[in-house]
Amino acid sequence: MTMSSTHSLLQALQTERGRSQMFFKSALTALSHALEDIVLAGDDQPLVIANFQNERFYQKEVRRYERISKLTNHVYILAAPESESGFAVNSGLYETVPLADHDALAQEWHLVIISARFAGCLICRELPSSSSVIDQARRFEGFWGFDRQVCLQAAQLLLQWIVEYRPELKQKVNNALTTYQINAGGLSTNASPSDLNDSSIFGQRLMTYLQASQYKLLKAYRALDEKSQKEQLINVVTTAIRRSLEPEEVLKTAVIELGQVFQHCRCILYRCHLTDTQVMIDYEANCSETSSLKGRPWSLTDNPLIQVALSQERATVISNVAEAPVINSHGHLKAVIEELQIQSWLLVPIQYQGSALGMVELHYCGPAPHRWKEGEISLVEALATQVGVALSQADMFTQSAALNQQLQALERTQQNLINIVGHELRTPLSTIQVCLESLDSEPEMELDIRKIMLETALGDAARIRKLVSDFLLLSRLESQPASLQVEAIEFEEVLELAMSGIKADGAEKPEIRTQIQSDMPSIDVDGDGLVEVLSKLLDNACKFTPATGCISVHAEVQDQSHSDLESTMLAVTVEDTGRGIAPEQLKTIFNSFYQTEDYLRRSVGGAGLGLSICRQLITAMDGEIWAESDGVNQGSRFQFRLPIEHSKSYAMSK
Repeated sequence: MTMSSTHSLLQALQTERGRSQMFFKSALTALSHALEDIVLAGDDQPLVIANFQNERFYQKEVRRYERISKLTNHVYILAAPESESGFAVNSGLYETVPLADHDALAQEWHLVIISARFAGCLICRELPSSSSVIDQARRFEGFWGFDRQVCLQAAQLLLQWIVEYRPELKQKVNNALTTYQINAGGLSTNASPSDLNDSSIFGQRLMTYLQASQYKLLKAYRALDEKSQKEQLINVVTTAIRRSLEPEEVLKTAVIELGQVFQHCRCILYRCHLTDTQVMIDYEANCSETSSLKGRPWSLTDNPLIQVALSQERATVISNVAEAPVINSHGHLKAVIEELQIQSWLLVPIQYQGSALGMVELHYCGPAPHRWKEGEISLVEALATQVGVALSQADMFTQSAALNQQLQALERTQQNLINIVGHELRTPLSTIQVCLESLDSEPEMELDIRKIMLETALGDAARIRKLVSDFLLLSRLESQPASLQVEAIEFEEVLELAMSGIKADGAEKPEIRTQIQSDMPSIDVDGDGLVEVLSKLLDNACKFTPATGCISVHAEVQDQSHSDLESTMLAVTVEDTGRGIAPEQLKTIFNSFYQTEDYLRRSVGGAGLGLSICRQLITAMDGEIWAESDGVNQGSRFQFRLPIEHSKSYAMSK
């Protein structure tokens, strides 16, 4: 049969009730459940008619209506059925009435109850809204109350429409009309003691549902607040990361923001690695009631909690340190906790791609232990993740900057190599070529001149050979650890070998004076390496000291203390009265290819490799070398120290 689309109960009763109220779904749910609970609390057999709009909403209340149907035979459920559902043919304990989709009842929510004790109704219609609105925020207009005449009128209309949809229920509906005296004005409306009980039940149930809804709302607000707090903290740290790639700035900002959130805790943040034994606390946010750790050393190896926390990705949570077995069994850690008044402890590792970069610690120092909430833990973990990213970015930036500097230095070295080597090779090669061409073209050249030509060519050839030898030696020293031939030697013998090489040059040299300790013991060094160092230092001094100047070599044994360890060192000084060194050049003269003059305008030859070779050799022998000078034209002093006895493993390579 063709059904009318004007089955609107709210519209039919509008003239009786006047202006409707506005409701959200959560309020209507509380009202309908409270009304249903009055039925469940009684022992009479009421008439119950419920319209759920759509079958999917009814399915949430099936169990409640199964309980109600055990109390009365007159339960009628109206709803627009879902496709392919069994709602239309349901023949259970109560009657189901499938509504047509276009029927106005499919947009209304009704609950009508008629009994001897009371009558109540809830009549509402859903208002149009966007499809994205959440379920509990759906809005309705209508009314509810306990006016028996309105309830009887609503029941009469609904029963009439039920018969239209399901004619086979006509006899049962007529029975309901008679039983509950709906056509005759209803059952007795005189109040009875049970009516007061019903009102009490309704009020209690309604308050329970409202309190439950309020609790859920507060819980949702707390969740939103925690989420907002977490997002704000992360945004602040992220902004600091974007604003600065300095790790100190990021860590400082992170610990300040952490302290704002956890104001009753001592918050510390530090960088460390798994192999570190101790760190210094530089970043702390602390309430005034607890002692500060800033500027104090913080042991890592003596704290098993930190070791555990660094080895895992999740937070280490201790709500009550007094009950933690690992703390009670560790005397030193227990003493630290008592001193710092730590009641509860939260440790979150700072990691990036599985590598430990640091730690965030929260110490709760209140009067009683604190149970860490999941939101607090996730907040600190999110902060640690952001800090880990920031530290990794800062480290990569630092490494990139250092690598860039190395590349620039390499480019300068390559350019210097091309310029200096080209200059140093071109001059002697030109001389050799001129001498050989002269000897070839002038067969009748006088013997003395031929001898000079040959000596000049041989000298420049030796110069080239020495230059190539220096290149090969420096390359070997820089590319791989030096393989030293350590042996016990006398320093005077080494110095004599170095000085003989200088004197063999034949050119006019300044005077070389020596002052060596009379009781100098034998030293364990690489003899060839030490000869090479002394030769180059003396050769360098001769180059920059006029023949009228003076060079002195001083050597003695010194006793030194380093970290409670006594060591005996050979101290050697090569001093000259020559050109001297500008203060800003003292740290760079040991670099490869470095020269105090431009290679095109310098007055002394050389590739700038001698001092670099000296540094490599002295370092390989576990020593140190440096230069001193009072300034330009005031001479210079090159000093180095070597241990008398070696203990390094390379000293055994022979």
